Amino acid sequence: MTGTLCVLAASVLWGTTGTAATLAPEAGPLAIGAVAMGLGGLLQALVAAPRIARDAGRLRARRGIVLLGAVSVAVYPLAFYSSMHLAGVAVGTVVSIGTAPLASAVIERVLDRRRLTRRWLLAAALGLLGTVLLCVAEAAHADGDTGARSMAATLLGVGLGLVAATTYALYSWAAHRLITGGIPSRAAMGAVFGIGGLLLIPVLLATGGPLVSSWSHVAVGAYMAVVPMFAGYVLFGWGLAHVPASTATTLSLLEPAVAAVLAVLVVGERLPAAGWAGIVLVVACLAVLTAPAPAVRRRSGGEADAGLAAVVAPLGDRGAQ
Repeated sequence: MTGTLCVLAASVLWGTTGTAATLAPEAGPLAIGAVAMGLGGLLQALVAAPRIARDAGRLRARRGIVLLGAVSVAVYPLAFYSSMHLAGVAVGTVVSIGTAPLASAVIERVLDRRRLTRRWLLAAALGLLGTVLLCVAEAAHADGDTGARSMAATLLGVGLGLVAATTYALYSWAAHRLITGGIPSRAAMGAVFGIGGLLLIPVLLATGGPLVSSWSHVAVGAYMAVVPMFAGYVLFGWGLAHVPASTATTLSLLEPAVAAVLAVLVVGERLPAAGWAGIVLVVACLAVLTAPAPAVRRRSGGEADAGLAAVVAPLGDRGAQ
């Protein structure tokens, strides 16, 4: 349950990023993404430096996984914030996070041969249906309103959201593989996000001028780097030590629901009835996924029938800090 709570807490923090980005209107999505994940990643690496040094040999032995995660970390924020810029906070967040569980499940099925439980399939179906409702509602609203963002921009935003979802699933899988392989979560997350942060520094230097144009923009950049990106991903790393990446990405469906509500309450975006129905389905998805698992039955051969319980069962303390 600790891993589940850590991922949910991280998702709430991440859900504030889209709204925070709108408070720095002169900064483009590439600058926002680069400062958030770039500085946040470097801060993680700095704090985790002793752990990284201690586990440098094991990290080098798994450098392929580390580099895959780092490149995914660098691509993700650029696609994610561009998606929100083009399609709106609600749609960009919903597509980027809402389709990540499918991408994560495919990755785990192909690379890890992990079987998907019925509980996960039910939760993912509810979450994806809610995601689709949110997207359709927002796209129709954008196409019908005078002066609203065009359908072409919305569709491009959705496409970038799919890129963000794929890279999110990839770095979640890479971090989970490192952690469950015996590398402490702080070292694994610090290495992956630190290298990813370094890859984003050139983007920040090229596009980040508006972020220092006013104190309010500086405050937005600092908040994005320290709270949702640094603190949020520390929590996420702890969560990945106890739950599979597919479960973590499914739990992250709380993020688009938080983002959509904040977009309505703070940014002033309007959400049609179908969009609110989508949020209800996302909450139902989380309820299914986090409900107490039934008692594990024993088969005649002595093997545990994990059944529905497997989706939330801890993986053990390997890699925990």
